[in-house]
Amino acid sequence: MKNISKLILTFVFGTMAFGFQAKAEDFPADIKPLMTKYTCFACHKVDARLVGPAYKDVAKKKYSVDKIVALIAKPQPSNWPGYPPMAPMTVPKDDAVKLAKYINSLK
Repeated sequence: MKNISKLILTFVFGTMAFGFQAKAEDFPADIKPLMTKYTCFACHKVDARLVGPAYKDVAKKKYSVDKIVALIAKPQPSNWPGYPPMAPMTVPKDDAVKLAKYINSLK
């Protein structure tokens, strides 16, 4: 029940934030379609907090690509206190690796 509540909360916050999407120019052309497909825009921006942390703040944590891929599939809310928990995302590994490399490029 607790996980369902977290998922619903993440969805509600994501839906509310959808109107405040990151600008298209914030993302490289090969990354933008992935961000759209997996609804990353709903909760994240490049350099500003939205529902979730800014990608530049994630990059500052210096996670490896593999760690980011793992966190996309199975988020760990304890890594980001003060933020609503992220719902686990089903992203194929190849796409998750591309997203993780992009995030790490923002260092």
